Formats: sequence, structure tokens, C-alpha cells
Amino acid sequence: MPEAADSVPEFLPHDGPLREDVHRLGILVGRMLAEQEGEAFYQRVEDVRTAAIRRRREDQSVDALAESLAGLDAVDAEALARAFSAWFQAVNTAERVHRIRRRRDYQLAGAAPQPESLADVLTSLKADGVEADELLAWLERVDIEPVFTAHPTEAVRRSLLEKEQAIVQALVEGFDAARTPQERAVDHQRLLTSLTASWQTAEASGVRPSVQDEFEHVSFYLASPLYRVLPVFYESLEHELERVYGVKPELPRLLRFGSWVGGDMDGNPNVGADTIHETLRAQRAMVLARYQSECAHLERLLSQTDDRVQVSDALRQRLDDYRQRLPKAATAIRPRHLNMPYRCLLTLMRARLAATGSDGAQRYTNAAEFRTDVELIAASLAAHKGEHAGLFGVRRLLRRVRTFGFHLARLDVRQDARVHDDVLATLLDDADWTRRSADDRATRLRGLAEGRDAFAAHDDPAVERLRAVFATLADARRHYGLDATGPYIISMARSAADVLAVLALARHGGLVEDGAVQLDIAPLFETVDDLKHGAATLHALLDDPVYREHLSRRGDRQLIMLGYSDSAKDGGILAARWALQRAQVELLEVARETGIALTFFHGRGGSASRGGGKVAPALMASPRGAVAGRLRVTEQGEVIHRKYGIRALALRNLEQTAGAVLRASLRPRDPEPRETSWRERMGVLAGHSREAYRALVERPGFVDYFRAATPIDVIERMTMGSRPASRRSMHGVEDLRAIPWVFSWTQCRSIVTGWYGLGTALERGAEAFGETDLAEMAREWPFFANVLDDVEMLLAKCDLGIAEAFSKLSGPLHDEFFGLIQVEFDRARRWLLRLKGSDMLLRDDPRLAVSIRLRNPYVDPMSLLQVDLLRRWRAGGGTDERLLRALVACVNGVSQGLQNTG
Repeated sequence: MPEAADSVPEFLPHDGPLREDVHRLGILVGRMLAEQEGEAFYQRVEDVRTAAIRRRREDQSVDALAESLAGLDAVDAEALARAFSAWFQAVNTAERVHRIRRRRDYQLAGAAPQPESLADVLTSLKADGVEADELLAWLERVDIEPVFTAHPTEAVRRSLLEKEQAIVQALVEGFDAARTPQERAVDHQRLLTSLTASWQTAEASGVRPSVQDEFEHVSFYLASPLYRVLPVFYESLEHELERVYGVKPELPRLLRFGSWVGGDMDGNPNVGADTIHETLRAQRAMVLARYQSECAHLERLLSQTDDRVQVSDALRQRLDDYRQRLPKAATAIRPRHLNMPYRCLLTLMRARLAATGSDGAQRYTNAAEFRTDVELIAASLAAHKGEHAGLFGVRRLLRRVRTFGFHLARLDVRQDARVHDDVLATLLDDADWTRRSADDRATRLRGLAEGRDAFAAHDDPAVERLRAVFATLADARRHYGLDATGPYIISMARSAADVLAVLALARHGGLVEDGAVQLDIAPLFETVDDLKHGAATLHALLDDPVYREHLSRRGDRQLIMLGYSDSAKDGGILAARWALQRAQVELLEVARETGIALTFFHGRGGSASRGGGKVAPALMASPRGAVAGRLRVTEQGEVIHRKYGIRALALRNLEQTAGAVLRASLRPRDPEPRETSWRERMGVLAGHSREAYRALVERPGFVDYFRAATPIDVIERMTMGSRPASRRSMHGVEDLRAIPWVFSWTQCRSIVTGWYGLGTALERGAEAFGETDLAEMAREWPFFANVLDDVEMLLAKCDLGIAEAFSKLSGPLHDEFFGLIQVEFDRARRWLLRLKGSDMLLRDDPRLAVSIRLRNPYVDPMSLLQVDLLRRWRAGGGTDERLLRALVACVNGVSQGLQNTG
């Protein structure tokens, strides 16, 4: 799909190489399409592309472009959507590679460090008066844990991810100006091969993925890019600490990873005790295989012989011990290698790792034992002139073992509070249990949670299913180690009774050692009202003697999860963001009063509608004390791939995250004297916003409008995830999961979820407080500024002309609802620009503006094609599988084009 010179959107001045890569890949995509589908098809794609660009440049209506796409045969429509999607995949890859290029350019220039890099953060902290001792003390407290969830807004096959990596490698190798013509010809062929093979591969299976499939998808990032770059992160931090502060400390573990895949039971009947067990087994097998491979590499590297170097007595003793314990493996060592102590020990360590995987008698009982062996080798090398003879590689392995253990990632478990109540109603033979007050339920549960009382045996399937989960968690502690499992998260938690319920059920399931339940329990506050009452819930929980005793045995540390997705679905973006901010302030106050340590677990999604966005501004906008060295946050959907799919970008993201945590912890934003009045005003703004938002979603006929004016019915049929799109039968918006809710509105290009209600709030706020004062809040209060920046990005991605085409699918409901959406959109855009003193969206973020302009003309045809296909598919009763496949191709393509869709 070659780029004509007059059709390329404006790039930034220093983006010449990006423009060249986009042009180069565009030509290759065009060539591939002509070869695979014929010249006539390629020319059709070109005609549509040109028309779409002309429509944007000349500010035309969508009608002409829509008419040219109407009535296409399903097969042709699917191919056309896939063609544009292929172009987006190429552009997305080119932009990711350009981020690598920009990082290298900063490092080669040797002048000002790249913004948000570790070099930048440490330099600025030192300038702010942070001394080395203060910084090192804080590093001991840092605990960053990205948690990968099974919430997909894309479901790309692993084989396609590997092909993308081949494209990345070819483009990165092209940075070398000394590359020969023959080498560049090979690069060209590698690019064309990967693009063509990708075209010939379906983006996703037509079979809904199993939990195992989801595990394999997430494990690609954990066991490949992240496993590879983790030591590099520490090496970069060590380098910058020495350069900026002149210190070379032994760094503690700063990073670890978590996962929900295999443990998230909330609304997913496919997840339970069996998937928890199988996931833990698979994660251990995967990380053990990585260690065995790395030990084999170190065997070849550490070839030191007895006649050339000394080794420590402790290492020789360990080697002698292992020769006796592992006689079969010891006799298999070649005679010519017997005078290589490091190599021999590593060979026997590999044998123990193999025994660990099969639960053999000579297995490592835990990761600490293996780490001790690695530390023995490192200490011996350091003491015997091995600094430059292999210690570097051993230290890298040691970093990985400290992070990944024998578990790879901590597996969280999650379930809805209502499921617990249903099980308790059965166990207690109390049909009125769910209707009883929270205080009544808490009173009944205390004896059960403490162990003074016990449940009667019961063979109900739901009871047994939940009991088996806790029994499996108990077994996991013994079999996989204490670090293998994370907290138990309670969705829709509303009271202390919801937490005591889990404590009682865990005891019933046998998750008990030394008389105490061995489980960290995290309530998840999801709706605006739940967030509003979160502090009262925590206070009641900490006032409960049974739970307080439990918490004291857990180190007086409490984890609270904050739901960005459902709160926004419940009250709109401004009300949700303010509820989240206010809840953190109030929860921190409760923690200070009661003497516990509080960690927030941020349930952020990919889209800004669900809390997604840039990490540094978000953390700096947090309440003072909310970070305190700790960050636990979900990573979801296509965001996982964008952040961690390429090693260099995974490293950049880890550095940005760590830098933001350090900056927000050591030098949080200064107290703002006006913040008290700003908070009062924000409460008023949030109320107006929520009122306007609820007036829309509660308006009679809205659910019917939503189902007609968005492709939600297609999304419900797609095979992206292993769980249903709704928690229960859908009677209203509250029953729909947040991801398909946001994804649907994004697909129709209105992204109502990300801005509706804001315009009304700003307009009424200006009337009440004055536009000047409101603009001052927007300019000087990081919290408010961050919300407006996120909304500005979403407004820039909207296209109300295309949204109107979708809206007309709703028939008579269109006139009633689209006018409301149009008016509120115009109001939000107008007031946001006025408060920012700008005449255009994203004036202060030109890179993002260029990226959106680059994509929009190519998203438009897929959106309009989707409208026509939806109309025809629904007219046929939703039974035409060929039309459905074409619709799915459109959905995938729009998602590729818009990014941050769910």
C-alpha cells in the first residue's frame, strides 16, 4: 500500500526515519496484497484509501465513502478490512521501532537524558536535594508489581507475535548504516516473508480460547521479553546510580510480576481449582525450563579449570555433596570436564532443576535453595578474579531467580462477593442470608472466621467448587512456595462482612497453618458508591477483632483494589476519577489512624475510559503518600503487547514505571494551599458529571439504543476471551462487563464512555466558580490536569460523523439519543479547549496528534464497512457466518488502528 507524497500526513521534524519505515512497509504491504489477492483487489484498496484521505482533507461527509463500500460480498469485505488492518499492524510496528530508535538517539547524543528515563529521574531527584542515603533507603521499600490479566481487546496468536518480532528485528538491524546491500536485501525479504505469512494466518482462532490458551498468550510476555530484559533494568539502574550519585549498592528486588490468568473466577465458569493448579504447574515448568537453559549456557561459559583458578571451599563442598546425592548425573559428566568445578556444579544444578519439574527425590524444595547455589558461584567468581570471566552472566541469572522464583508470576484469585454469599446461604441453610444486613452477617461469620465454629458438611456443587479452590491454594503453598500465589480479591466488595466471608470460607477449605488462615484478602471497590464508602468499610473491618488479629499475623499490611472500569461505567469518567482520588485520601487516613500499611492495587484498563494512560503523570497526580514506593497495577488487553511485546520497549516501560514510583515517593507534589477549595469544587463538578451521565444511561430505551448503535452483538460473539461478555443476563448497563462496554463505544467512534458528562460539568462549574478559576484548577492541579489530558486524547480519536452512521442503525432511537451525544460532545470539546487556552485538540502533544492523523483515514473505511455489514447481518437474523467473519475482521482492524480500545 504505497504512500503517495501528497497523501502522507505531516510527521514531526525529527521523524524522518519513521516516515521512511512507514513508507517502506506500506510498499511491502501493497506488494503483498497484489501478489496474494490480485491487482484488481489491490487497486480497490488503493481507491478506497485515496477516497478516505480525500474525505478527511476536504472535510466531506461520510456518505460518499459509505456508499462506495456498501453491498460488498462478505468475502471481499473481509479481505478489504484485513488489508487495512495489515497496514495498521505495519504502522504500529514502525512506531514501536521508532521508539527504540529515539531511545538510542538520546543515549548516543550523551546530552540531556531521555525524559522519564532512569537517568532523567535520578538527575532531577538529586537536583531536588535527594541525597544518596535517602534514595537508597527508599529503594529498599520499592515494590512494583504489574499484574497481567485475561481481559482481552485483542487475541493475537503467538505465531503472529513471533512474526512481528521478526519484522522488528529486521528494522532495528537496519539502524546500522554500514549494513551491506546484500544484508539489506535479506532484511527486505525477511520483512516481506513475515508480512505475507501473517496475511495467510487467521488473526485468531474461530474457537473461543481456553484458559490454557490465555495462559500461553500472557506467558509469551513473561517468559520471553520480560525474562530477557529484567537484569538489564537493574544494570541500567546500577549504572545511573554510579554516574549520578557515585554509589554502587547491592540492589534489592524492586520488581515482580503477577497474573490473573487461571485464577480469575469472577463471571468465568471455566476457572476454578483445576485451572489454578494447572496454571501454577505450567508457570513453574516454564521458568524451570528457562533456568535450565541458562545454566546450560553458563556451563559452556564457566570453563575455568582447577589448574588455572581457585574456587571457594563452600563451592567445592557443595559439588562433593551433589556428586553423592546425584550419582547418575555425576557419572554422566564427561571425564574431560571433571577439572571444571563451575561447569560440574552447574551440570548437577540442572539435574536438580529437572528433578524439581518432575517432583523427584533430589528436587529443589524451593527457589531459595537454587538461589543459594547461584550465589555460591557468584561469590566464588568474585573472590577469585572472575569479575570479567563470567560473573556478569551469573549475576543476571541471580536477578531472575530473585524475581521469578519457581513461580514466574504470583497468581491472584478473584471472585464476586455475591458468589460467596450464595455459598454461605447454602452452608448455613439460611435462604435469607443475602438479604440480611452487613452487621448481622458479620456477627454470624466471626466465629466461623476465627475457628470457634465450623460449617456443617455439604455436598452442594457450588459449595464444593469453592471449597476446592481454597484447598488448592493450601496445597499450592506447600508445593509451589509462599510466593506462588497472590491475594484473594473480592469483586463488588461492599462491607466488612464480605471480607469475613472469605476468611471463613478459606478456613473451611483448609487454608490454615498454625491455627491461622494463610491468605491476603483484598476487597475491590468498584462502583462510585463503593468507593465513596470505602473508608467506612475499611474502618469497620479494622475495628473487627477477628480480622484485626488475622491482619496482625499478615504483618499489618492491607491491600485495597480500586476499580477504574466499573466505576467509570457506573458514573462516567469525571465522577469515577474523583471518587478514586477521594477514596485514596480517605483510606490513607484510616490506615494512619489504625497503624497499618496500606497498598493500593490499581485495576486500570487499556483505554483512558478505564483508567489507562501515561504512568508518570498518573502517579504524580496521586494523593501524597498513595504510592510510598509501592505500585501494583493491572496490565490488560492490547496494552500488554504495546508495553512488553518488544524487549527494548519492555525495558523502557519498566524504567518509566520505576522512575515514576521513585519520583512520586521521594518528592511527591508540594501541598497546594488551594487544594481544599479545589476538592470542594471537584465534588460539585463530579456530581454534575455523574448526573448528566446517569441521565443518559438510565433514559428509557438506552439499552436498546446501545445494542443497536454499537457492535456489541458482534463483540459478544467474538472468541477473544474465555469468559462471557456479561456477568448475568443483561437487563441493563450494570450487568455488562466494562471491557465490552468501552470496546463497543470505541468501535463506533463516539467513545461516549470517556467524556460524556464532562462538558455539562465544566459548563456548570464555570457558571458557579468562574471560568478563570476553573482554568487555574485545570492548569495547576495535577489531578484535574491529568483527567483533562486523558479526555482530550479520547475526544481527538472520536469521529461523530461515523458515529452518526452507526447511530442510524437504531432506527427511531437515533433521533432521540444521537442529538444528546452530539450536543454533549461539542460542549465537552468547547469547554476543554477553553480551559486549556487552546484552539485545537492535542496541541501540546504533537506526537499523539500526528499518530491519530496518520491512522484516521485508514480506520474510516473499516468503520463504514462495519456499519453496512452490521445492517445486513442483523437483517438476516445474525445467522450469516460469512458476514460475521467480515465484521470480526472490521472490529480487529479498527482496534489495531485506534489502539487503547479496551
